[in-house]
Amino acid sequence: MCGRFTMVRLSDFTDMFPWIRPPEAGVPPRYNIAPGQPVAAALNLDPPRIELVRWGLVPAWADDPTIGNRLINARAESLAHKPSFFAPLRRRRCIVPASGFYEWRREADGSKTPVYITAASGKPLPFAGLWDVWCAPDGSELRTCTIITVPASPLIRQVHNRMPAILPAELCRKWLSAGEAAADDMKRVLKACAGDDLVLRPVSKLVNDPRNDVPQCIQPTGAVTGEDRNRRAPGLFDQ
Repeated sequence: MCGRFTMVRLSDFTDMFPWIRPPEAGVPPRYNIAPGQPVAAALNLDPPRIELVRWGLVPAWADDPTIGNRLINARAESLAHKPSFFAPLRRRRCIVPASGFYEWRREADGSKTPVYITAASGKPLPFAGLWDVWCAPDGSELRTCTIITVPASPLIRQVHNRMPAILPAELCRKWLSAGEAAADDMKRVLKACAGDDLVLRPVSKLVNDPRNDVPQCIQPTGAVTGEDRNRRAPGLFDQ
């Protein structure tokens, strides 16, 4: 699952992938992005470009846009079998750039500690996603997205059994190829999303409230944990 993340410097992502067009307007730093909010996403247009879209996929065929509240994530294993995701998997893929993401670790006393997960290298995390366009009765268009999830790596299983699908840099261009692609080809890309180069650290409980979108949300409150220093703990969720 991915229910909260950050995008501190979008320029880090556009510097990493100069073939993706940056947004027309500047995007401010975000330290606590929550579902339903606008997010920067690189859409598989020709050429690929970054636009602001709402987080929570509203399929083109939906009668009610509130369905997006339930579609913030899409399991990689079931994309080809869900009507909401099958067409976007073939035609409308995106990358949601992130500096890191949050999960909550259950402690022995039953309390929950927020942890912030980033690349050990400090580089941006290219989350694989899907997007779609929903047309309102008045003719206006709403662009939305969902973040694809995969089974968690050993490190992330400390806090959750799912994690965002983090694309290897060399496969980002293929994921953002314009036009229609074979679903099986895209599923093979997702199987390469290992997420091994990650670290997690406990952070401030300010992040518990999505209204707190400030740098203090990512302030460490404990030691950094990497793949070589795993501490197994029960997962928080089953989805």
